[in-house]
Amino acid sequence: MKSHGHANTDETHLQPTPPSRSNTRRSRRLTPDPAFLQAIDNMSSNPIRLSLMHLSNLSHSSLDSEVESPSIYSSDLHTIDVTEQPPSQHRIPASRETPGDRMHTRQPTLALSDPVFVKAIDEMAGNPVRLSLAKFEAPLDLKEDDITEKRRSDLTDAEKGKGVDLTVSTEGAIYVDFEANDKRNPAKFSKTTKWTITGIASFATFITACTAASYNLGFPSMTRDLNCTQFQATIGLSVYALGFGVVPLVTASFSEEFGRQPLYIGSGIGFTLMYLMIALSKNVQTVIIARFLQGSFGSTGATMVGGTIADIWAPSERGLPMAIFSVAALGGNGIGPAVAGWVSMNPRLGWRWIQWIQLMVAGLYLVLLPFLLKETRSTVLLTRMAKKLRKKTGDPRYRARVEDERMSLKSLIWISCTRPIYLLLTESIVLSFSLWIGFAWGVTYCMIQSIGAVFRTLHDFNTGQVGLVFLTMFIGCVIGFLTNFYQEHLYKKYYPTRGPEARLYCACVAAFFLPAAMFIYAWSSLRQVHWSVLTVGITMFIAAMFVVYLAVFSYLADCYGPFASSALAGQSLARNLSATAFPLFTTQMYNALDYKWANTLFGCLSVLMIPIPFVLFFYGPAIRQRSKFSRQVFAAQQAS
Repeated sequence: MKSHGHANTDETHLQPTPPSRSNTRRSRRLTPDPAFLQAIDNMSSNPIRLSLMHLSNLSHSSLDSEVESPSIYSSDLHTIDVTEQPPSQHRIPASRETPGDRMHTRQPTLALSDPVFVKAIDEMAGNPVRLSLAKFEAPLDLKEDDITEKRRSDLTDAEKGKGVDLTVSTEGAIYVDFEANDKRNPAKFSKTTKWTITGIASFATFITACTAASYNLGFPSMTRDLNCTQFQATIGLSVYALGFGVVPLVTASFSEEFGRQPLYIGSGIGFTLMYLMIALSKNVQTVIIARFLQGSFGSTGATMVGGTIADIWAPSERGLPMAIFSVAALGGNGIGPAVAGWVSMNPRLGWRWIQWIQLMVAGLYLVLLPFLLKETRSTVLLTRMAKKLRKKTGDPRYRARVEDERMSLKSLIWISCTRPIYLLLTESIVLSFSLWIGFAWGVTYCMIQSIGAVFRTLHDFNTGQVGLVFLTMFIGCVIGFLTNFYQEHLYKKYYPTRGPEARLYCACVAAFFLPAAMFIYAWSSLRQVHWSVLTVGITMFIAAMFVVYLAVFSYLADCYGPFASSALAGQSLARNLSATAFPLFTTQMYNALDYKWANTLFGCLSVLMIPIPFVLFFYGPAIRQRSKFSRQVFAAQQAS
């Protein structure tokens, strides 16, 4: 063994040197810890004499990124809703700090599970050693068989065989995990349970979509009853989308702390109560406030559906559940008004009964929710299991890994609020897709508002008949849903050669259908043209919109992997801000330009956006190589 003097010399040599201010890249250098050396000696059949000088030269370059990269605990890079874990925080003991160390509160360290490190250990050891490195950096995903006999003896007979997988760290913490094929694991739920959860979660999205579009069918009776202008009533349509876009930036992190089921229930209660507030309103100001709050509550539940699907379905199985979710999100815009139109035109009912009927439907959903929607976030379930074991045994060593790795709720909210905006403003893929889907979503809301005026003015439809016109939106969703099967076929066929860009085949076709549909809708907005031609334009537009909507979700998820939730939140913000703004100038635009030329303007703007999917299809790989976030995803794919 080395003498103390020699060991001290080596240890001094291995202390990190102050980073140079002129360097933009920093190296991560391993500082051997006496406990680490002791752990190796204990776990090896023969003591290993490590060449500390060799280890001192073992370093990795850190990512030259201004944003700390989260730890990735899953190789699934197609997940829609991915937990973004905090970066590791490791401080050198104060007695060994250098001035350079104090410059960085987050000192980059070498992940000891890195293949390069493991290979170095194997080369220097007489025989390969499997280390439990939970104390040091990113813990290895060890099974119980990997626990050393010394550590295994720390578990009492009563602690073994509790129906959970237990992993002992070098610090003595007992990490709780699901056993193989454990039915408590959301990924191992039965097919019946998975489809039940998918159905009730998608129904939440369907209700919020119905509520968004059916509101404006009550304008005629609302303006009479509340003595307000149509523009004031339209504000209620816009602020609903505003709440839908902004509030999830804050509330999205709550599921990390409390789980998905409590948020579904809590947001469902708030959403349902807002129907009551609107129905009992005495003035339009109360309606506007209630609509904003309703959009806020509705967004919390609806935006978690993608994550819920990702929790329970494997990547290869998510195509159909995600398509059903998309049908609910867009198809609800057609079903809700079809019913609301006939309710509104009944003099005994009017706009208030639109709210009462929707209150009944939402109430039924709220009653079924606790029974049909189980908790699906595995980290929350493991935390509950660990707490239960701690309470039952009185042993504080039982832990869920996420309890030691999760950031504070305040930090999670900060990242949830800032990272989507950062990606939206700095990532060309997110920006271009957000511009495209944002414009199309804004036009959709303009269409929702204009259909009533167009069909009443040009074809003398009553409110009930206008409501039936909205069924064309649902038909368009069904057509888009059917095209998704062909897109999935193309994706599986060409993904090995095209990568994530294989998601964009149908989106490239839809880029032509969007302006074509707007031109049909524009140039058939004449009294002498049969009203059925208008419905063809609406159906074509919504079908193309569905394809684009699904492509945006899938492509961004593939490109940004663990950052997908932030990328999708960024496009969702842009999309709903457009839906907020567009209805506010729709009436004025139609009055100034008339229906034909106003919709022609939308069609011309759609033409300008045709190149977006083609640029990404042909140049997407090069664009992603220039993205700091996409490079990290690519590196993780190569390592897996």
